[in-house]
Amino acid sequence: MSESCSTAKSEVVLLATHKKLATHEVVVQQALAERIAGLLGATFVGDYDPALHKGQALYYIPSDTLIGKKAGDALSIHTVDDFFGGLIDFPFMATKAISHPLLKDATAQPPGWSTRFFEDAGDSVLNGFSVFNEADARRAGRQLLEDGPVRIKPVLATAGRGQVVVTSESELDQALAQQNMTEVSEWGLVLEEDLHDVITYSVGQVQVAGMTVSYHGTQRLTKDNHGEQVYGGSQLWLVRGDYEALLTLDLDDDVRRSVTQAMRYEKAALTCFPDFLASRRNYDIAHGTNARGQVCSGVLEQSWRIGGASPAEIEALVAFAADPSLQRIGASSHEIYGPATLPAQAHVLYEGDDPDVGLISKFTQVQPYDRTQ
Repeated sequence: MSESCSTAKSEVVLLATHKKLATHEVVVQQALAERIAGLLGATFVGDYDPALHKGQALYYIPSDTLIGKKAGDALSIHTVDDFFGGLIDFPFMATKAISHPLLKDATAQPPGWSTRFFEDAGDSVLNGFSVFNEADARRAGRQLLEDGPVRIKPVLATAGRGQVVVTSESELDQALAQQNMTEVSEWGLVLEEDLHDVITYSVGQVQVAGMTVSYHGTQRLTKDNHGEQVYGGSQLWLVRGDYEALLTLDLDDDVRRSVTQAMRYEKAALTCFPDFLASRRNYDIAHGTNARGQVCSGVLEQSWRIGGASPAEIEALVAFAADPSLQRIGASSHEIYGPATLPAQAHVLYEGDDPDVGLISKFTQVQPYDRTQ
């Protein structure tokens, strides 16, 4: 995915997908669309309407990964210059279900499944399985329980919601009884060894308006208004250029390993899924210790869509566009639940009482690049 000059776009639109957005997500995506439109020299005109926008030179911001080459062709999405997000062939490819193998004797396998992907990704992922029915889920869970606690991860949930850790077969059965098996049959379910003392790194790349920006960073967790631990934002350190530009930096060993694991994972996707196309690619890489005391690291999931770190990504793009000599920058995204006093230099994206999640504030900040990070 080499850098290229962006095809001229006249209008930027938000594109609805199967994903239902909370109010605060809609507001944030509208704000980010305005920023992207500025980068493209285009106008943000709101939600995509085929009757109004057909034939226009559109740049799309889908709410989730687009599925199916036909869908992309119908929208004239053919290159990374046409949209902010990703396009893949089958539903499971848009989720963390692509990250793990099936059981050797799996009784359910989705269309488009690639055994080679997991082989090529190798040690860039953690120990676990992807399953597409309850029987396989139960067998995979029991196998993994032989080595310690197992984390069950619904693949359509975001911000870490819906995950549960089980330590026995009875807990496994209870957790599986709570899953939507119709959803699982199409999108998948992940069962993965549970780690403790986890640090989650972020590695990613965005391509907008002829610019390529790559980054590493870390995530933070916070408690939502129901007391559940969820995604609370990201601190990113960004460079102008591709992943190789990241590797020229003075990186800690764990960060360097995270970058190389993300690169291997992405290379496997590009090799095994020939129609895969993405201008926004983000990988969460966990470093932690398993129940046997082994230090492990691997890609938890990919995000080929506008996501939690995108506000920071886009702030960096704006800064790079404004200063052609700028090569490195720090940017952070923040999500705070409940009452909050925001920093004076915060760029506020949303602050209010959301009908779905309650009181929440979302903002970004930009900092000079810190070579010690």
